Amino acid sequence: MDEKLIDELALGGFDLKRTRSTPKSARLGASACEALLAARHAQPFAVLGPHTEADGSCSIGVLLPHATSVRAIDPSGQPIGESFVRLHPGGVFEGVIPRALARSYRLEIRWESGLSDVLEDPYRFFPSVGAYDLWLLGEGRHARPFEVLGATPCEHDGVVGTRFVAWAPNAARVSVVGDFNHWDARRYPMRALTAQGFWEIFLPGVGVGALYKFAIRTRDGRELPQKADPYARRSEFRPGTASIVATLPPPMAMSDARRQANALGAPLLIYEVHPGSWRRPHDGGRDFFDWDEFGERLAPYVAELGFTHVELLPITEHPFDGSWGYQPTGMYAVTARFGEPVGFRRFVERLHAAGIGVLVDWVPAHFPADAHGLAQFDGAPLYEYGDPREGVHRDWNTLIYDWRRPEVRNFLIGSALYWIERFGVDGLRVDAVASMLYRDYSRRPGEWLPNEHGGHENLEAIAFLRELNTAIGTACPGALMIAEESTSFPAVSRPPWMNGLGFHYKWNIGWMNDSLRYIARDPADRALHSRELSFGLVYAHTENFVLPVSHDEVVHGKRSLLGRMPGDRGERFANLRAYLGFMYAHPGKKLLFMGSEFAQEREWDHDRELDWSLLEDSAHAGIQSLIRELNRMVRENSALYAFDNEREGFEWLDVATQRSTAFAFLRRGPDDVMLVIVNFGRETLRNYRVGVPFPGRWRLRLDTAGPAGRRSKSEFVARRSPSCGQACSFGLEIGPLRAVFLTHEGQSAIST
Repeated sequence: MDEKLIDELALGGFDLKRTRSTPKSARLGASACEALLAARHAQPFAVLGPHTEADGSCSIGVLLPHATSVRAIDPSGQPIGESFVRLHPGGVFEGVIPRALARSYRLEIRWESGLSDVLEDPYRFFPSVGAYDLWLLGEGRHARPFEVLGATPCEHDGVVGTRFVAWAPNAARVSVVGDFNHWDARRYPMRALTAQGFWEIFLPGVGVGALYKFAIRTRDGRELPQKADPYARRSEFRPGTASIVATLPPPMAMSDARRQANALGAPLLIYEVHPGSWRRPHDGGRDFFDWDEFGERLAPYVAELGFTHVELLPITEHPFDGSWGYQPTGMYAVTARFGEPVGFRRFVERLHAAGIGVLVDWVPAHFPADAHGLAQFDGAPLYEYGDPREGVHRDWNTLIYDWRRPEVRNFLIGSALYWIERFGVDGLRVDAVASMLYRDYSRRPGEWLPNEHGGHENLEAIAFLRELNTAIGTACPGALMIAEESTSFPAVSRPPWMNGLGFHYKWNIGWMNDSLRYIARDPADRALHSRELSFGLVYAHTENFVLPVSHDEVVHGKRSLLGRMPGDRGERFANLRAYLGFMYAHPGKKLLFMGSEFAQEREWDHDRELDWSLLEDSAHAGIQSLIRELNRMVRENSALYAFDNEREGFEWLDVATQRSTAFAFLRRGPDDVMLVIVNFGRETLRNYRVGVPFPGRWRLRLDTAGPAGRRSKSEFVARRSPSCGQACSFGLEIGPLRAVFLTHEGQSAIST
């Protein structure tokens, strides 16, 4: 431990050098007692615990409100000397023991209730955090800050208990309060370890499951609402807001199979799920399944439909169900709605065993202003920007992280590592990236501050995202980082060394908006708006894209996916089938929100489970069967996934014009080629001639009309007759509102 740190600890009252001898009268006089009992003493270790006196003895100061007597006992339980002197009726005591027992005594206490206790004295322990950890935390460069900060059950100096460490640089006093000390801020004030504002105390006997918070007094004398631990690994079930002591989960290594499944050239078929409303218990006594029950139902369902990954809406702790988890207060805590953290770990293992990857939504953009959370954590802006022109999201009435602070960046990057390393998740979908990148996001002129160059880009957020993705790429190779980014910000999915943000994928919000706008039009009007579907191919290969039909598109009056479709019931289902076919054929990885796979009729409601009874209807069951077939076809045909991000993976054959609603294109892979034709009109396309690169037989692989749809034939012979810029062609009939997929018999894409 370096000399600077030793000096700082000595200022905090713990004499590591053992060179001072402070008179008892100066240490525990009337003013010190009053300060302790008012919970405003800034240096509790200077007056509490063991202190060497000039005569070689050791005096012990104790603060125990509601105690009537205190004495010290040795490790065998024998009394040491006389009972302690009561210095103040509020519960301040002092006693003297031999110096040789200063590291091993315990306290025998009798309370006003008449009960007795034997307790370890927290103030007899040396600091439980090393100098190197403190230096890294102070620099904001600790690779895994969650290993030090927060509440960590451990053994310290041979005693079992919990180490509490908090970051509160603007505080005058920080205490640990909980069900173990009646939430009394006087009982366990912490030691200020360094000038950077890290506070620590080891509490013997406090173990897993204990409820706790931090009680903070500001430098101007304000007592703040008790704060939940930012690094808490577990929290109370709402409406409770306390943190809960929990063990640190051991690391989970990513298997080679999972790395291969997450590779950029692999198929990525994501089923987006809100755990609280996918299915719900019907026993009348619970709102939610626990993680084990949820996984038992979800894993086989997703595997049977052929999805490669699930993506969970945020599972970090959050106070309000209606935020869907996107306003988190606990960036390290698995929400208590579905049980304990170990249950979530089993959930991930169960899905991995079924061959399903797990992605989780993660929110480093903002946090709610709840009094028990991060807002003004130590009485001043700490995690958030201080100026509301930088630090307040007007859309959501939330606070924006101050990415300039190294400790804040360390907090967030540590959280990302925690979910991947300690729970084995396959990656994170980072929410609201667009709101992070721009200082004027959703702000009018005069409501925002420009950057140092006068621009609107948030330079510190950009630097943070690069740092985040570099850290994940270095520590967790194979893990996916996906950005929800809705603007034209360049190189989101390019590495930092190419001046990119470093994400693996970016949500293609433009494609989503354009395609949903197109499919909602009456088929009679679509020929005038074909650019809404074709424009996405202008920029489809500028990023690594995910095509999302997400939760945001089936709420707040937007209607369900089926509800957007025009026409009578039969047309609506045919429209939806054709749209899904187009989506799966389009370059980009696929994401579909739960319920869309069987054409949920109503909008999503986070307070209700999906309408599973719809599967008794053949039309809804048919959509589910189509999704199963589309997923299977993608996984079995590299043309539909291998070159998603490469221009050579796609070629237009026919783009709908003002006289047509037909789209035809080729998808190419390393081993195969797929011909896709979509008719978004009401009229059958008779003798539709399509150009293809090879002569010979082309076989129909999938028709979104399904087995009951009109199908004239399943094989077509292409001859050397140029069309659509290709050397060969054949004619076929394409029914209305239908997508068809065909492959060439015996021809590979490489041979083109």
